[in-house]
Amino acid sequence: MLQLLEIVSLLLVAVAMALSLAHALELPGKMRLEKAEYLAVQPIYYPGFTIGGAAEPLGVLALLVLLFSVPLGAGFWLVAGAFAALAAAHAVYWGMTHPVNDFWLKDTRLSRAGIAFFGTGRTAEEQADWRALRAQWEWSHVIRAGLSVLSFILLAAAVSLAG
Repeated sequence: MLQLLEIVSLLLVAVAMALSLAHALELPGKMRLEKAEYLAVQPIYYPGFTIGGAAEPLGVLALLVLLFSVPLGAGFWLVAGAFAALAAAHAVYWGMTHPVNDFWLKDTRLSRAGIAFFGTGRTAEEQADWRALRAQWEWSHVIRAGLSVLSFILLAAAVSLAG
């Protein structure tokens, strides 16, 4: 059972890492776009990345369960580090990335679930400088990518120790 939990945790952390890395690797190109181009491109991410994005909170949960399943020792501390890094990446999403999604999606037709999740309709951010919002959104993904890569490395090291 522990081995299955390790595999599921690795898969979830890998998906979370892949999505954040994909966003981070786009930064140089997307920072060159003008406002109209950027606003046209930005909404294409949400359908697929929202589905894949479920891997991150599920990964945090799986790592927490794994943490309580691993005996105290080097493996435990590696899993604890993996959990802390992925939880931090998730916190960066809610603190830096998610608030900007409201601005990008304000003119996008969303389902009820999309409206509930993204919280569109707020007007405070409509007055914000789009370049500052773009920088916040793009750099938040660089931070998230670094944290999720760290989480994956620590978890892989823990699993190899247990092997």
